[in-house]
Amino acid sequence: MIDFRRIDHVLICVPLGARAAAREFYVERLKLPEISGEHPNGALWFAMGDAELHIREEDIDTRVSGRHPAFEVNDLAAAKTFLADQGIEIAFSSRIEGRDRCFFRDPWGNRFELIEFEGK
Repeated sequence: MIDFRRIDHVLICVPLGARAAAREFYVERLKLPEISGEHPNGALWFAMGDAELHIREEDIDTRVSGRHPAFEVNDLAAAKTFLADQGIEIAFSSRIEGRDRCFFRDPWGNRFELIEFEGK
């Protein structure tokens, strides 16, 4: 058995030529702090709480997938308000006992889940 501690980073892909637009979306709209440096394969790195989001250009299939990382947040209502204020569509899903959640996608179809656990 592997004793996992936490998520370190998630790598998602954007189409070739979308690096500048990805930086604009994640810095200007989502307000994520960019981690500077010369990262492998020209990737962009961003801080998301105690984890990192890595973005790399790749020749990808643009079909929308249900695959996603999930990030715990401290105030889901505030996160939903922020996303709505940024013009980012929020998708809701079935409720899971002990937690509330929502989903959103970036302009390239990458799906993200935000979770707030009850009683934390």
